[in-house]
Amino acid sequence: MKLTIISGTSGSGKSVALRVLEDLGYYCVDNLPMNLLHSFIDSMKEMEQPVAVSLDVRNIPSTQSELSQLIEQLSASCDLEIVFLDAPSTTLIKRYSETRRLHPLTKQCMTLSEAVKEEKSLLRQLAEVADLKIDTGELTIYQLSDLIKERILGNTDSELVLVFESFGFKYGLPRDVDFVFDVRFLPNPHWEPELRPLTGLDAPVQQYLAAEPLVNQLEEQLTTFIDTWLPHLEKNNRSYLTIAIGCTGGQHRSVYIAQQLAKNFSHKKHNIQIHHREMFRKAKT
Repeated sequence: MKLTIISGTSGSGKSVALRVLEDLGYYCVDNLPMNLLHSFIDSMKEMEQPVAVSLDVRNIPSTQSELSQLIEQLSASCDLEIVFLDAPSTTLIKRYSETRRLHPLTKQCMTLSEAVKEEKSLLRQLAEVADLKIDTGELTIYQLSDLIKERILGNTDSELVLVFESFGFKYGLPRDVDFVFDVRFLPNPHWEPELRPLTGLDAPVQQYLAAEPLVNQLEEQLTTFIDTWLPHLEKNNRSYLTIAIGCTGGQHRSVYIAQQLAKNFSHKKHNIQIHHREMFRKAKT
């Protein structure tokens, strides 16, 4: 039986993720009490339908040993995947302030800021063992829905999924990645007036960068680096490997390099996903 556990900080989008999985055909249960989890799974074992369960800070193991034991037991009986959603504290506080909902921990005589901080601390151990971590801080509900569909549907077997993500340093580092490569030293198409309004997905920008020896050298060396260490990462039972490529604005160089790396590894028959974080900013201008 395939079991997906959805967890994360309150206000990060767990309910959205669960609704997406329900639309994908999962049998979903929201905030199942921990003491009912094993009996629930036993009752569902004969079903061919995948199952998704959301767990919040009120119903997770309180110690590392209890958490490890739970994951070991679930992994032995299910095809287990843990998805953890999070966002910066300032974003979570803003979301709660806008909706005027009560945070689960504010009932313990905490302020909203204290509750968010405490919850992150309590969930840290679960976040560390998650197969997939998603920072929802800059995602709309629709973008989060699309990302959940992309990641879950793209991981229907045990093969490691390679995610290549472009971003702009001016908007901050991505939080849910394994490797970050800075390509701001490469020639910048932004300073070419005819290329400035375009992106790394457009042929003129691609031709400009492909003609630069430094760009080709970097692409080759990054491909070799990933290719060298990928077998070792696959042996570590990882579900995802996210490689972030950053330039200044996340429109030209990073997009091009991310696309080229994805192309190189798709030829090697790997399961590939591409995410251009700042592309929506281009659509706004």
